[in-house]
Amino acid sequence: MITTLLIVFALVAAGLLLVAIQPSEFWIARTARIPAPVATVFTQVNDFRRWAAWSPWARLDPAMKVSYDGAPVGTGASYAWSGNHRVGEGRSTITESRPNELIRIKLEFVRPFAGTNDTEFTFQPDGHATAVTWSMSGKRNFVMKAVGLFMNCDKMCGGQFERGFANLKAVLEPPKDETQTPQALPLALAHPS
Repeated sequence: MITTLLIVFALVAAGLLLVAIQPSEFWIARTARIPAPVATVFTQVNDFRRWAAWSPWARLDPAMKVSYDGAPVGTGASYAWSGNHRVGEGRSTITESRPNELIRIKLEFVRPFAGTNDTEFTFQPDGHATAVTWSMSGKRNFVMKAVGLFMNCDKMCGGQFERGFANLKAVLEPPKDETQTPQALPLALAHPS
């Protein structure tokens, strides 16, 4: 009986130690090339009201309750949401906005886990397109370190960023003109004799 208790104690201690030695901070980032000018891409990100068109989370809960506060766009603009278990509840506030260069956002989660993270978007011209980097960083408490042992947060959040970029590309893609048809060849070229 004592041997079993010692083994259980040793396993619990080893598990707690494994969690404790995990990094206390995290940083997740993805970069994408968006086929639109910097000013156009920046405008989509700098206005929370436009996020519904491309945010990966808006599609996870179409019934999500959303409210806007503060400035209409840029520094001081705030967006709060409350939705199903897939999107949780929280608030995003733009803390810094430098036109066509940088947007910093304070991201506060209420549920499923309480926490505060920093999100950043940087914009660089890339020919006729824009290279956008979307990153999130923050501190991990003991519970989040434990969760990180079983769930790859970089893959999960990074995958959401990638879906957001794909949605953003679709929103900003120039519309295809369906009325244009290939010009007919002159009759002599179409049917050579």
